[in-house]
Amino acid sequence: MAEAAVDRSSKSGLGPAGRPFSTFERLVAWRYLRARRKEAFISVIAGFSFVGIMLGVATLIIVMAVMNGFRTELVSRILGINGHMVVQPSDGPFTDYPDLASRLAAVPGVKMALPLVEGQVLASAQAGGSTGALVRGVRAEDLTKLKAVSENIKPGDMVGFASGQGVLIGTRMADQLGLSVGDLITLTSPDGDITPMGVSPRVKSYKISGLFQIGMSEYDSSIIFMPLEEAQLYFNAEGLVQSIELFVDNPDDIDNLRPKVVEAAGRQINLTDWRQRNQTFFSALQVERNVMFMILTLIVLVAALNIISGLIMLVKDKGSDIAILRTMGASAGAIMRIFFMTGAAIGIVGTIGGVLLGVLVCVNIESVRQFFSWVSGTVLFNPQVYFLSQLPAEMDFSETMSIVVMALTLSFIATIFPAWRASRLDPVQALRYE
Repeated sequence: MAEAAVDRSSKSGLGPAGRPFSTFERLVAWRYLRARRKEAFISVIAGFSFVGIMLGVATLIIVMAVMNGFRTELVSRILGINGHMVVQPSDGPFTDYPDLASRLAAVPGVKMALPLVEGQVLASAQAGGSTGALVRGVRAEDLTKLKAVSENIKPGDMVGFASGQGVLIGTRMADQLGLSVGDLITLTSPDGDITPMGVSPRVKSYKISGLFQIGMSEYDSSIIFMPLEEAQLYFNAEGLVQSIELFVDNPDDIDNLRPKVVEAAGRQINLTDWRQRNQTFFSALQVERNVMFMILTLIVLVAALNIISGLIMLVKDKGSDIAILRTMGASAGAIMRIFFMTGAAIGIVGTIGGVLLGVLVCVNIESVRQFFSWVSGTVLFNPQVYFLSQLPAEMDFSETMSIVVMALTLSFIATIFPAWRASRLDPVQALRYE
């Protein structure tokens, strides 16, 4: 009689002897997901597993998106003021820098070539107070093209700078020294005039024509822009520059531009790019991203362990059902697939829910920030500290897919052992204990 029942169910495509992952197996797996009253505790464990995976996936997506946003903001600010490639002489100073800058700017992929004179100084105010600063001597037409500076001069303007009668300083430096537009700032350089008594420091005062705010405290508190000709006189570098900074269309395509720049230079030069100059900084960011990913993955792992415990309890509770199915002709593989689908369904639905929640939060990240600021009564990510008008979040498709694959893999692995235990259950022993 059992064989006849198995034969009829096999012909219908719903029975235990049907093909793998048949309609019958899916129906039984779905039935086990809908716990009855006496199985409420098992249902609670499954619910916690679902919530854990959903929150773990969402947290990973949100945190990685915010870190991507911070990295993009930092890179854009760093590259907005510093050249993507720095050309320095190796066979003598750049005395022909106007022609050389024109040749380098004509290289396809190069937006601008900026001749530069730099030097460390001590900046002080007449009312007292001093701080170390880096003077960058640039041409007025080049600084106008440097949008990160020229479009963020508030208050003041570039009129005095263009006439060679003023300098630009950062807002943070102005706050530290108590200076404003129109005041004088005194610069002291150790490399001054050579006298019979030795080298005397050079001290000179300049009028502040404007204050800029780039958005990074390091730059806003330590950089002074000075007209190139005035910087050459101040640092005893008349008629020459120390380096030429190149701004390119695609900063990630530096390697392909290197041979073209060397050929256009027509002389011995040393080339360094933005990755080499900021290697320590970006390496630290990458390490932080990797560590955060590993730590947050533990949330998903804990949820996957909950799937194991829930399925093991379900297997013990369904011992008689398994015995009946085996007696009717269900194979061990069919039993294993039933419980595998039961556990995998929790992981799949939890992962999908986590992706939807993560995307929803990333799209509305600024509203979320404002809500928690209102609830806590504090300003989260204060713009005065982070110089960000809003919290950045930039989702990366490949990164999001790797999170989804990782969550599904952990969920599937977690279901293998309980499903295998169910398939190895002896029907006689199961019925005896029932």
